[in-house]
Amino acid sequence: MEEKIAGHYCGEYDGGGLQSRIVNALEAAGKNPYDLEPRDLSVIDQLHTGGHLATREMAEKAGFRPEMEILDAGCGIGGTSRLLAKEFGCRVTGIDLVDEFVSCARFLTESTGLEDLAKFETGGIEDLAYPEERFDAVLCQHTLMNIEDKAKVFAEFRRVLKPSGLLILHEVVQEKETPIALPVPWAQTPEISFLVSSERFKSFPDQAGFETVMFQTDRERAESWWRRVRDASEKSRDSQKPLGPHVIFREMGPQFGANMLENVRNRFVSVIQGICKNPGDYGEYRH
Repeated sequence: MEEKIAGHYCGEYDGGGLQSRIVNALEAAGKNPYDLEPRDLSVIDQLHTGGHLATREMAEKAGFRPEMEILDAGCGIGGTSRLLAKEFGCRVTGIDLVDEFVSCARFLTESTGLEDLAKFETGGIEDLAYPEERFDAVLCQHTLMNIEDKAKVFAEFRRVLKPSGLLILHEVVQEKETPIALPVPWAQTPEISFLVSSERFKSFPDQAGFETVMFQTDRERAESWWRRVRDASEKSRDSQKPLGPHVIFREMGPQFGANMLENVRNRFVSVIQGICKNPGDYGEYRH
């Protein structure tokens, strides 16, 4: 299953193709790929719902501050990690299943001069290779849609969090039994999409022993975001604009955006934000 998921995200980029694509797009946009500011990358490195604004909002709600140790679970090409390092002074470890994403994350982080604060590793989040109580917070954005055994992941998140550490969630959930419109950014076929209802989703941190601080959804903001992604993808394709979602989504960008807009508008899916706390008393939850 991991190979299928990795293949969905980066199958055609094996051997450095994605990095070359990004470098070429940056140069075409008049930017130096080896001397960048994080904002130069915002239209390609934070394509989750709400983009960098949503990341910043969640970090502010969680009270992120300098020197906090953060795990960015499912980091992609590192946009969230770089934002947390640059704007909040956090020390971030990003992990992702896709080698090509991790390679690009390292390259772009060096290009933005943030390599001392943000590090990246290849790996899955179901078996984290970190000791217990390693991180002050875990941030997981638009990653769990590809995870079938969510209970195991939440248990791992709690294991690596310090007592009173926070789990920050920003994920897609399914609101109706109706099959969603495919393809979407995390899956072209149903076999790698493991959406659950919002109520089922909220049960996983509870089962792992977390205390819920907050959960919320905002359908209007999600709908507005995916309309912008669809329109930006179509505009980039038609105008040959060098930077935009198409750099990552490739030719599927307009369809991803259109299908996500349909899914959100018809309430097939919603986007949920949550903050949970590790109370520190493991009891029966200790593995």
